[in-house]
Amino acid sequence: MASRRFSKGVTSLVLFSSLASPSFAGGLERGGYNIDLLFDNSRFAVQSGATFVMPQRKLKNVRDTDPTDGLGTNGIGGGSTTADDTEDYWIPYLGVKVGFGDAIDCMGDFSTPFGAHTNPGADWLGVNDNIETKISTRNYGATCSYRFDMGPGQLRLIGGGFYQTVEGFKTRLVAPIPGAAALVYDGTGRLDLADQAMGWRAGIAYEIEEYAFRASLVYNSKVKYDNLTGTVDLTEVPANPANPYLGVVTPVYGSAEAPDSVELKLQSGIAPDWLAFGSVKWTNWSVLQSIAFCPKANKGVVACGAGSQLTSLDLFYRDGWTISGGVGHKFNEQWAGALSLTWDRGTSQGYGAQTDTWTLGAGVSYTPVENVEWRLAGALGIMTGGESGTYVYNGRTYGNDVSYSFGDDLVAALSTSVKVKF
Repeated sequence: MASRRFSKGVTSLVLFSSLASPSFAGGLERGGYNIDLLFDNSRFAVQSGATFVMPQRKLKNVRDTDPTDGLGTNGIGGGSTTADDTEDYWIPYLGVKVGFGDAIDCMGDFSTPFGAHTNPGADWLGVNDNIETKISTRNYGATCSYRFDMGPGQLRLIGGGFYQTVEGFKTRLVAPIPGAAALVYDGTGRLDLADQAMGWRAGIAYEIEEYAFRASLVYNSKVKYDNLTGTVDLTEVPANPANPYLGVVTPVYGSAEAPDSVELKLQSGIAPDWLAFGSVKWTNWSVLQSIAFCPKANKGVVACGAGSQLTSLDLFYRDGWTISGGVGHKFNEQWAGALSLTWDRGTSQGYGAQTDTWTLGAGVSYTPVENVEWRLAGALGIMTGGESGTYVYNGRTYGNDVSYSFGDDLVAALSTSVKVKF
C-alpha cells in the first residue's frame, strides 16, 4: 500500500519523465499540452523547465523528379543527393498551480505545443521542394478542476482554455535564373505566415491517493486559425509582365487548424515505493493536408483553394497515435527514478519523412528539501526509415518535384526542471 509521501515522490517524477518522449512525436508535435501540475498535492507550486531535442534525420538517394524544369537539377550551389533535414530545438515550459480550499485547483502555464524546423539547405536536389521551413507556436493556458469524494477516492472535473499564436516561414527555389541575371537574383521565394486563436479543454480524473492511483481522460479542442495572414516574397525572381507576382512582395491569406486530441493516462502503485504508469493519446493530425495561401487582393472575390492559390504549405498528415508505459521507483526520501518506453505512429503517408518512432526515456528526481524538487530526464529513440514521393490529394498530384529515402535515424533529448511548492 502506497503512502501519501510515496504519491508525492514517485508520482511527480513519472509525470516529468514522460515529457522527453513526446517531444519527437508526429505531425507538428513539440511539447504538446501538459496539465500534470494541476494534480500536485501542494497548495501552491511553480514549475519551470526546458527540453532540448536533437533529431538526426538524414535524407539520401535524392532525385530531382523533373530535371528539365531547371528547378533543383544542380541545387543552387551543388546539387547534393543527400541532406541533413532536421534542426535541434528547445521546448520551454512554465506553470503555476494554486489550490483554493479542499476542492478547487487552478493552474496557468506557458508552453510551445506545436512546431517544426527542417533545413536541408540550398545545395541539395530538392531545393524546389524546400530550403528551410520553420513553424512555431506559443500557448498561454488556464485550467481548473473541482474534486469531490466518490467511493474510495475522489472524482475530479477538469476544464479550461488557452490562447495560442502561430508564426512561420518556408523558403524554396521557385524559378531558374539563367545567364547574367544569376549575379543579381537567386530564384528563391519565401512564404511568411502568422495568426492567433483560442482553444479549450475538458476532462475527468479519478484518484485514490492511498494507492497512488490516478486515471485521467482529457480532450483538447482544435485551434482554428481562420485568419492566417502573411506575405509571399518573390523579389529574388526578376519581374515579368506575364506574372504580376514576380519581383514583388504579395500579401496573402489562408486558414488552418491545429488538431484536437484525446489523452488517457493511468498510474498505480504496484508495490511499496513502486509505481507503474501508461498513456494513450490520439491526435487529429489529418486536419492538416494542403494549406492554400491566396492573394489578399482576391479575398471575398474568389474562394481560396487549389485553383486560386499563389502557393501552399503541403503536409498531408494522417492521425497520430502515441502509446507510452513505464515504471517508477522511490529509492529514499530524496531520490527517485523512472523508465519509460514510447511508440509514436508516423503521420506521413509516403510524402514527407515522419515515420514511426520508438523512444526509451529515463529520469531522476532529487528533493534536497521538502519544498524544492529538481528533475533531470533523457531519452534516446529511433526514427524508422522510409521514403517520400508522390501523393494524390483531391485528384491533384503532389510531391512530383523530388523523391528521396531515409534510414533508421537517431533522436535524443535532455530535459530538466525545478519545482518549488508550499
